[in-house]
Amino acid sequence: MDIFWALVALSCLTLAAGLQKTNAYEGYKVYEVFSKARSASNELFLSELANNQTYYEVLSGSKGRASARVMVHPEEQLNFVQLMAHHSVSYEVVSQNLGLTLRRQFEKNRMLRQLYPYNGRLGTERFYTHAEINQFIEDLAKENPRRAFIKTVGKSYEGRLIKTITITNGDSRRNKNVILVDGGFHAREWISPATVVYLINQLVYNLEENADLLEDFDWVILPVVNPDGYEYTQISEDTRDWRKTRKPSSSECVGTDPNRNFDFHWKESGASDDPCNNTYAGANPFSEPEALIVSDLIRTYSDRGQFYLTLHSYGPMILYPWGYIDEVPETVDDLHEVAKAGYEAILEATGTVYKYGPSTTTIGYAAAGASDDYAFNEGFPISFTMELPPGGVTGFDPPASDIDRLVKESWIGISAMARKVVTKYPLA
Repeated sequence: MDIFWALVALSCLTLAAGLQKTNAYEGYKVYEVFSKARSASNELFLSELANNQTYYEVLSGSKGRASARVMVHPEEQLNFVQLMAHHSVSYEVVSQNLGLTLRRQFEKNRMLRQLYPYNGRLGTERFYTHAEINQFIEDLAKENPRRAFIKTVGKSYEGRLIKTITITNGDSRRNKNVILVDGGFHAREWISPATVVYLINQLVYNLEENADLLEDFDWVILPVVNPDGYEYTQISEDTRDWRKTRKPSSSECVGTDPNRNFDFHWKESGASDDPCNNTYAGANPFSEPEALIVSDLIRTYSDRGQFYLTLHSYGPMILYPWGYIDEVPETVDDLHEVAKAGYEAILEATGTVYKYGPSTTTIGYAAAGASDDYAFNEGFPISFTMELPPGGVTGFDPPASDIDRLVKESWIGISAMARKVVTKYPLA
């Protein structure tokens, strides 16, 4: 792997503890850094960047990506620019003041909440709170009592109810196969729950168009895995970039990465034992109630589950096992076939190019203890992480005006992959 992306990946895994503690972005700049041909000078520059965790956060990077976005502390910006010039690395400024950018976004989102109050339906006009999403699926189930069923599957650390909605075609005579979908693992990835909401709407309100997806399959959907973190990001612009859960991880720091907390090769690679780090794996496997809830769902449906899909941002990428090691399962051809179906559908419809392949080699780094590896090991023959496209300044903050385009494009890929699964794994 090119040294540029090896070091970018390292930075993604060891995000700045200083940024984590304050979550205040006034005066921070975001730079787009462009890859160059490999050189000793470039390697040295990027090594310095990756190791200086107090002042930098690399917001993106995967193997083969042409650029990376880097957030830089105000006190370090002059040094950063001088390093760029010294090593002849090209860049451009994406945001002069990330704090101001996020503040404007926060004000716009607040205005949109007033303009589009919850009315029983969730559209694509704005991002919604966890409470609104829970109310939406409850109302939807009441309207469709033969086709939608709600189950409270647990509580978050702060006591929020975590609920699933099961969507069927009304035929309860057979023990159908299952497609299990979740969103909102990482708090700042708002486009993930938004995509899940759009998916729910498609399955319920467009039954005729999607009848084939429900003939032999039930869909079990958990819209927001990490509601505490998700709600925390909606407090103000200063909390917008929060990623983890909200359970205290030490006397000084809060939160665990729930997608490093699963008991499958836990903390072997790509996870931190530093409680202040963004990829902190937790004190032990399933230390986070949110991760334990997802694992319970996976095990509950493992005998019928054919497709596990967890929605994250950002990519765009479709990733399959393994993520903990640079290897692939024996059934890699099946995984690749389904991922390719999603890739081709999106490319044909919109021109967006998704990368797809085994997680470690495609994204450029290992990440042990993730839900997709866990689900595959528990018996789901198709298990994917879908990294949705970037938006906004950091990549994690698409404006509300982008929601409609992003969720519709994502559904094209998701439905294409689901149709491939339906044909590959017919009901026994």
